[in-house]
Amino acid sequence: MSTSPTRAQDREILRLAVPAFLALVAEPLFLLADAAVVGHLGTRELAGLGIAGAVLQTVVGLCVFLAYGTTASVARLLGAGNRRAALAQGIDGIWLAVLIGTIATVLGMLLTRPLVELFGASPGVTDDAATYLRLAFLGTVPLLVMLAATGVLRGLQDTRTPLYVAVGGNALNVVLNVVLVHGVASFTGIGLAGSAIGSVIAQVACAVALVAVVVRGARREGASLRPHPAGIRLAARAAVALVIRTLTLRAALLVTTYAVTTGAAPGDDAVPVATHQLAMTLWTFLAFVLDAIAIAAQALTGRHLGAGDVDSTRAVTRRMVRWGIWSGVVTGVLLALTGPFLGQLFTPDRAVQEALVPVLLVAALAQPVAGVVFVLDGVLIGAGDGAYLARAGTVVLLAYAPVVLVLAALGSGLTWVWAAFGAIFMGARLLVLLHRARGEAWLVTGAAAVR
Repeated sequence: MSTSPTRAQDREILRLAVPAFLALVAEPLFLLADAAVVGHLGTRELAGLGIAGAVLQTVVGLCVFLAYGTTASVARLLGAGNRRAALAQGIDGIWLAVLIGTIATVLGMLLTRPLVELFGASPGVTDDAATYLRLAFLGTVPLLVMLAATGVLRGLQDTRTPLYVAVGGNALNVVLNVVLVHGVASFTGIGLAGSAIGSVIAQVACAVALVAVVVRGARREGASLRPHPAGIRLAARAAVALVIRTLTLRAALLVTTYAVTTGAAPGDDAVPVATHQLAMTLWTFLAFVLDAIAIAAQALTGRHLGAGDVDSTRAVTRRMVRWGIWSGVVTGVLLALTGPFLGQLFTPDRAVQEALVPVLLVAALAQPVAGVVFVLDGVLIGAGDGAYLARAGTVVLLAYAPVVLVLAALGSGLTWVWAAFGAIFMGARLLVLLHRARGEAWLVTGAAAVR
């Protein structure tokens, strides 16, 4: 009995999305573990972690093209039937990650204090943020190498290996955080700094494991391990538009955090900033969950367009959008139901627990929209349509930033800031992505599509 096209599409999506889902769930557990461990040190330390995390995630997030762009380019070459060239392009992407990571580490450590002071938090919160961030910047190179190597494997349609590495790395991170922060036996722990050190060690271990798998595959196909300037330049050129796209997304998250800190009463910013940190950590967790289908979208779109199959590209896109909608509904319902209890897992501060409930309800309502947004974003990244994503991201940011800053100036409160984030920021992203997906301009076939 023949298998229906829809069922075949579902199997292919699930083959890539399920391991990616589990890996992406494990990745933000780095942040959740840090939040849970640090939250029991105190509200001030948790607020400091929130600011440091916002800076670090921005630096690393700007380099997410190392995963996304590499996935798309490797998948296209694989679809065109050239696995050796795909691996060679992937190796060049890893070398680019080393170069960018080294520069980011040096600059980040030199500018740690000015970066955290930009948020205008109280002196105690600022000191804790600087302590964590300065140490955490040591993990920039391994983090970026992890992104690039993961992108290579996804482009090769392998999402299982990143899953295994993510699970092992997260387990190591949890153990190191507990031991280094709170201590064990006669070791009393070193507090907030221990959380940063533990995470860096786990990140190094993950980077080594992923690179070893890519190197083994390259040797098997006869691909060179040396850096090739032409290949690195190609990866960098493809990255420019994705950097702009990611910069607009990170700017929106940063302006949201800024609105929270400036909108709080003077000298009383610990509770709203800590609450926002927990809410954003949980939002990021769910974003990674929804992004699993987007990862499949990147890999499948790149492969189908590389093979010149536009019809399959359209069909699998429609199917993945449906998956995105239902995934968003499920995560939204779960977040709404568990919201009243989640705060207790991360902090004993009753004020933070109570403030978190309405914020998570607002976040829950935005989940179905987020599910579609992440899928279509992944489709267009897989198609190499970075130029449009950059333009669209700029338009969305210009529409959102003034609104959220006005809300902060009016002292509207944390919940209203999150309402603007869900309705205006995510809603505008949905509109610009649906507009593009309905057209034909992104359906460019062939082995390469750097735009």
